[in-house]
Amino acid sequence: MKNLFKYAAAQWRSMLAIIVILFVQAYCDLSLPAYTSDIVNVGIQQGGIEDQIPETISVEEMERLLLFVPQDSQQKVLDAYETDNSTYETEAYVLKTSVTEDEDAMADLEEILQGPMMLTAGFESGSDMTKQIEDQINANLPAQMAGADADIFDIMAMLPEQQREAMAESMGEQLDEIPDSILDQAAVSYVRSAYENVGMDMDKMQTDYLLSTGGKMAALAFLGMAASVMVGFLASRVGASTGRNLRSRVFKKVVDFSNNEFDHFSTASLITRSTNDIQQIQLLTVMLLRIVLYAPILAIGGIWQVFQTNVSMSWIIALAVVLIALVILVLFLVAMPKFKILQTLVDKVNLVMREILTGLPVIRAFSTERHEEKRFDAANMDLTKTNLFVNRAMTFMMPVMMLVMNGVSVLIMWTGAHGIDEGQMQVGDMMAFIQYTMQIIMGFLMLCMLSIMLPRAAVAADRVEEVLQSKTVIHDPKQPKSFDKGQKGLLRFEHVSFRYPGAEENVLHDISFTAKPGQTTAIIGSTGSGKSTLVNLIPRFYDVTEGSITLDGVDIREVSQHDLRDRLGYVPQKGLLFSGNIASNIMFGNPDGTEGEMVEAAEIAQATEFIDAKPDRYESHIAQGGSNVSGGQKQRLSIARAIAKHPEVFIFDDSFSALDFKTDVTLRKALRKKTKDSTVLIVAQRISTILNAEQIIVLDEGRVAGMGTHSELLEHCEVYQQIAASQLSESELNAGKNAKADGKEAVSHA
Repeated sequence: MKNLFKYAAAQWRSMLAIIVILFVQAYCDLSLPAYTSDIVNVGIQQGGIEDQIPETISVEEMERLLLFVPQDSQQKVLDAYETDNSTYETEAYVLKTSVTEDEDAMADLEEILQGPMMLTAGFESGSDMTKQIEDQINANLPAQMAGADADIFDIMAMLPEQQREAMAESMGEQLDEIPDSILDQAAVSYVRSAYENVGMDMDKMQTDYLLSTGGKMAALAFLGMAASVMVGFLASRVGASTGRNLRSRVFKKVVDFSNNEFDHFSTASLITRSTNDIQQIQLLTVMLLRIVLYAPILAIGGIWQVFQTNVSMSWIIALAVVLIALVILVLFLVAMPKFKILQTLVDKVNLVMREILTGLPVIRAFSTERHEEKRFDAANMDLTKTNLFVNRAMTFMMPVMMLVMNGVSVLIMWTGAHGIDEGQMQVGDMMAFIQYTMQIIMGFLMLCMLSIMLPRAAVAADRVEEVLQSKTVIHDPKQPKSFDKGQKGLLRFEHVSFRYPGAEENVLHDISFTAKPGQTTAIIGSTGSGKSTLVNLIPRFYDVTEGSITLDGVDIREVSQHDLRDRLGYVPQKGLLFSGNIASNIMFGNPDGTEGEMVEAAEIAQATEFIDAKPDRYESHIAQGGSNVSGGQKQRLSIARAIAKHPEVFIFDDSFSALDFKTDVTLRKALRKKTKDSTVLIVAQRISTILNAEQIIVLDEGRVAGMGTHSELLEHCEVYQQIAASQLSESELNAGKNAKADGKEAVSHA
């Protein structure tokens, strides 16, 4: 997991901007339910009136209201208002601006007037509760005091001050048992009647409130949408940049791999890690920034808003969170082991497919198509079964999550309906609570959905990190030396031994020889004798285990790999071409070379014969891997590529095996003229290729079995004699021996 965040952390500026924008988006999303509640509660049920105390009230209504206000608070109420005799249909009191802007003053007024407003509204409307209170008052008053036309307000006005306050206090005590929500609704109802009494247009007030609140909701929705789009844009950029940087790092690391690292990581695995694995990381990085960071912000904000709305139903949130956590836990325990092997199975499918496609001609030749189909089907079925298991886990998770969401919604409605019936909450509050609850659950649901992708991406990140953290065995020295400019191509092997990493025995044993400029050094031996391994030590595809290799008097381990390989012209055993054209392949090692150099290299390599036969000649297309040219043509172009580089040392690793005898002879003759000042090493299977070499090294099981010219080896090297006897005719063998005898006779006469 830490690798995922480490890769994305390189784009920390964009991530910081994303976090800020996510808070803006969360603010917009979390504000909408509150506005929905206001529209239902205030805009619809309360007719657009959100005031708990009247900002405008008629003088007559104020006098009635003050009858139920204690004497010591009446002046405080009157001081909060000022008279207005011209704006409304009747003389009225208007709340002072200084009071409306002071929250504490408004809270004090609300506390003073809330009970009196409910009593006044109740007596005016004739509610059951106030009717009982009125009957009790009339029963306790003298008959002459309560006239036929006298109402409760007239009676309260006639009472002495102390008796009126005592009666008002007694009425207030009966209101203490009433829920706050009912008191709030009664206050709003009173404010509405007060506004109607002064002639205010209540329909316009409601319409204005709905339009104002709806406009705020639309603005928040558009702002939230813009924030979401911006987060998506930035998250996509961060994901794409992370993928690009990882691919670049992996590619640069793989390019620097020695053969030892390639033995550890298969080609199919490296391709999967560079493509599929990084794609998983890139996709999850986007999801992390868009969902993982947003989900907790939304969930925490939703919980905060829930506690601000109605705490009595908060236990439903806790229940939903526990249920979702249990689902996620079960999902992880069941599916996590499958995620860990999923990428390995992808590697296996890629490996099998690559082997089959690469070796298709051989498969067809041996009629093993059925066997290979079964092998591929086995790998494919393993991957399919694992993917099916993962998808089924996802399919199981979604219905369970929807069941939890719907169950919670029903539970909220059932509990909320009882609360509304008991006057503990309003319809809008319940709607807002449902929306907040859904936002909280959606936050956890998004995290749960991401949990399907997270383990696979975490495994992919670990696999990529394994490549990036792998130790390269072959590396440049901290202070590389330079080659001696006085020497050109002098190559020495001094007591060189080598074993492959992890092997128990050496492949090469105590090899010592010198390859000089202007001479050809040939290496021959039976299959598995170590010929290719020996020449692979020169470009440092591997490093020697013991001894040293020097070029121009400098140990090749003490110079940079680039400087070393810049002096080598390497032609591998298997001719390898790159997609492009013939010209780009020949000039691959010398991109700044001239056309004359290119043509000369092609002529020496005997490639002009088939190049000139093509309509586009040197511009002719070469397919990937050189699949549109023959094996012999690939070898000749590979040889031309080395010649065009003008190296100090030519290394031909059995590079003439696909050439016919005539082309082989002609090519070596032309090559000898070109390499007269260069050191030439030839690994060969055919003695005919190395007959004229100044020095032939015979390898047998990794040891030097003989060293000398062709005629010298025929005389005293048993291994060479066996190879020669298997390839040359008796006359050719006698010719080699006679050449040796003539040489000795010439020396004795001299």
